[in-house]
Amino acid sequence: MFKFLKKARDRNAAKSDKNAFQTDHGILVFEHTSEVIQAERLLKQSGWDVRVMGPPPEIQTGCDLVIVFPLIEQLEIVRLLTSRNNEPLQVVPVTDPLLEPVSLFQTKDFGEYLMIRAANMKITVEKQTLLIVNVSGGGCPDVPWLAGVMVGQQLDAAPDPLEIGHTLCGYALGLAFKEMKNQCLP
Repeated sequence: MFKFLKKARDRNAAKSDKNAFQTDHGILVFEHTSEVIQAERLLKQSGWDVRVMGPPPEIQTGCDLVIVFPLIEQLEIVRLLTSRNNEPLQVVPVTDPLLEPVSLFQTKDFGEYLMIRAANMKITVEKQTLLIVNVSGGGCPDVPWLAGVMVGQQLDAAPDPLEIGHTLCGYALGLAFKEMKNQCLP
């Protein structure tokens, strides 16, 4: 149990540094969530260090996800996305703390259980056994199926929703699943 608490403390310290206001990053804004998912996959496959986050209210356009990227790479990133017919609506440099993207993750510790929420999806594990005890949220048609496949599985043996899901809810659950693994597994 001590390792879990120490790891969480270390991770939170790293996150506060990682999420600190930086002016060397930009935000890619897209019209639809599916475009964000495609762009993230393409950019990561091409070796860029990008993160999906929530948009700041000042630039929210309907899609509740943005991609944060190193601003110095803007020309090459936009060129690649445009060549793949996935051009962003806007490219916004993060020049003000009000433009800082927001974390998609919320972690809630219930003592015996740990719950992580990403966007509208939640995954809960029993901390002692790392057994997935609940998957909830969203309104997409694959959520009940994803819950049925994952609940009762060990965290390290459960299927990745990013690979088996087909909707925004599956994508968000995949992000929560990945974050849960980051927090709980060595």
